[in-house]
Amino acid sequence: MAFDYHMHTPLCRHAAGEPQEYARHALEIGLSEIGFSDHSPMRQDNFDSWRMNFSQLDEYVAKIRATQKQFPQLTIRLALEVDYLPGHEDWIRELAALHPWDYFIGSVHYVSDSWAIDDPQKLSEWNYRDSTEVWRTYFELLTMAAESKLFDIIGHADLPKKFGHRPPENYAPMYEKFLDVAKKSGCAMELNTAGLRKDCDEIYPSRQILESAFQKNVPISFGSDAHAPREVGMNFADAVQLARSVGYTEACRFSNRRCQKVRF
Repeated sequence: MAFDYHMHTPLCRHAAGEPQEYARHALEIGLSEIGFSDHSPMRQDNFDSWRMNFSQLDEYVAKIRATQKQFPQLTIRLALEVDYLPGHEDWIRELAALHPWDYFIGSVHYVSDSWAIDDPQKLSEWNYRDSTEVWRTYFELLTMAAESKLFDIIGHADLPKKFGHRPPENYAPMYEKFLDVAKKSGCAMELNTAGLRKDCDEIYPSRQILESAFQKNVPISFGSDAHAPREVGMNFADAVQLARSVGYTEACRFSNRRCQKVRF
């Protein structure tokens, strides 16, 4: 009952394989439900090199609808991973009104107008930044994302560790407010297994954050962040084990932007 709610398509320009291939692999590994959540377009096309343009949004929806018809035995949700940037809230609301989405994943990639912390092409930026300040800014933005109530799930909640840049020792005050706001806003936090495929070699978020989330009763979801069919559901056994080890027994499933808790 762990559904893979974080998967991409070639429209984001850095993923391989068509949605049908992702769905086929999901069935092969025994998943009963998945959700496509490709990077949403921005109001300005070519905002960066790793998302679809707005003119491709209808094509994206059509691809997912066609896959739903081709695989009626698999529940397939239609969603987007949407970047949270202050000042872009109206654009997110416009996107939300365009199609009957099942959920939005809210993610923070940008800690400044020009720097996405997980972009390998801008890895050298870390050499010119104070790591503690990067982490502080990141969690401030993540808190704002949760507070906006624009999202159903918050994605990869400690993303700055991707390339091995660990947070400062006492960083609990940075994420505690985010978790409090997430609980109050009613949004889930995903366990994203892509971290096990990155330099950090750890699920997003860390056990430390997840333990605090459980104590605060923040709901969770699961996602592989798949950018290729073979990555669908990858390392889900590890994610389920981690969730259970801190006390979780339920995760969220989404339909029409409404959450239902299911046991796993």
